[in-house]
Amino acid sequence: MEDECIQIRRYEELPMANDFESLIEPKNVPAVLCGCTKTWKAFSLWNPRNGGLDYLQARVGSSVVEAMVSSSAPVFYGDLGSHQRVPLPFSTFIDLCKKRMHLQTQHQQNLDEDHSVVSQTNHEHDYLSLEDVPEQIYLAQVPIMNSDRQERAQLGILREDIQMPPILGAKELSCINLWMNNAQARSSTHYDPHHNLLCIVSGRKQVVLWPPSASPSLYPMPIYGEASNHSSVALENPDYSFYPRAECSMEFGQKVELEAGDALFIPEGWFHQVDSDDLTIAINFWWRSNIMSSMLEHMDGYYLRRILRRLIDKEMDQQLLKLGMGKTRTCADKLPNNEQTNHADEIYSHMLKGMDFKDKRHKEGNTLLELEPAAVQNNFPRTLEALVLHVLSPVGAEVLTRKFDEMDEQALEGDRNKFYEVFYSAFDDQSAAMNSILKGKELFTQQAFKNVLDKFVGVNLES
Repeated sequence: MEDECIQIRRYEELPMANDFESLIEPKNVPAVLCGCTKTWKAFSLWNPRNGGLDYLQARVGSSVVEAMVSSSAPVFYGDLGSHQRVPLPFSTFIDLCKKRMHLQTQHQQNLDEDHSVVSQTNHEHDYLSLEDVPEQIYLAQVPIMNSDRQERAQLGILREDIQMPPILGAKELSCINLWMNNAQARSSTHYDPHHNLLCIVSGRKQVVLWPPSASPSLYPMPIYGEASNHSSVALENPDYSFYPRAECSMEFGQKVELEAGDALFIPEGWFHQVDSDDLTIAINFWWRSNIMSSMLEHMDGYYLRRILRRLIDKEMDQQLLKLGMGKTRTCADKLPNNEQTNHADEIYSHMLKGMDFKDKRHKEGNTLLELEPAAVQNNFPRTLEALVLHVLSPVGAEVLTRKFDEMDEQALEGDRNKFYEVFYSAFDDQSAAMNSILKGKELFTQQAFKNVLDKFVGVNLES
């Protein structure tokens, strides 16, 4: 589980718009807001258990909406290859919902009756009929309002039954959408490029959320693909041999239960996977975050480089930790100054003579890390030139230069200058030594860069 600073909070009373804008939204952490939709007309008028389906059918009629159809139902994946978008009269979808409600009621009545042979026969028949209902249809993201394309607001007539949640104040909305399923439905794991307020009008949803920092465990689809905001990992029977990091994804996830009347603030970039009960109706509001609104387009290249650099630095630290080199370890025994030089030479000579190159990265990195900064400053082996020019791996080069940085922070300027003068005097070609170290560092950083692309943008340069 992530730090407490990104724990999802639940608000039993709706916060004021100013509090939401200043205290909740800027943190970019989800929040459950209870009672958000209970004052809407839709909350009572759309309730399927209270004549809501008749109301919706009369209100919208046979207006054509775009429905999602998927053979993988009840799981609905977001990539275009896994589903189709087909035109469907809204009244036809409502008829399917009514049929399902009728069969469910009849099915429950049969369960409550005595278990006679006749009852058992009817029960079996009703169960098969229930399965015949087209469960592969889901009204997903049907627009009620779209600020970009007004002609696509297929259900604009329903706008009167919902109201702008007070917590959103005077925000400029991008979209208002209807989400409605006649049978249980599961959406694939994905994130949205906008802030999202998901409001439950009727039914129940269970939502699992992951922060953007958990992207590596969710294997986002390639950034250049049409479904780049979706996870590559299947919800059913995930292949952990192909997606090994996904096996621990729930360590970073948080689960919330939403009842009718509740709303969930989902910040941009947060991955979420939604399970919906039968006949669940929800409305969502999308709007641009203040961060994205304030990002100047001519600065994009700079922001991209800064963010990539930060992720690369973090990846480098993680790789060193995996190799057991994440922390500088101090030696337990400190030798007198007059004994340190020879002892250090013996250690390095012994290491180089019998080094197993298969795990030389681990050995050389740990050996360098185990040196005190003062030992680096005052002592280095006679085999230094061979070590740097012929043996030092990219990991070793990174560790060595980090040790130099530690030494620089602790030593006086005169001592530092003297050390580097003596250090580079050990090489016949000082430029070659420096280039070798810098080349090793660059190779280590390059690998970290490749890892970042694979983990966060779904691009594997090795494949």
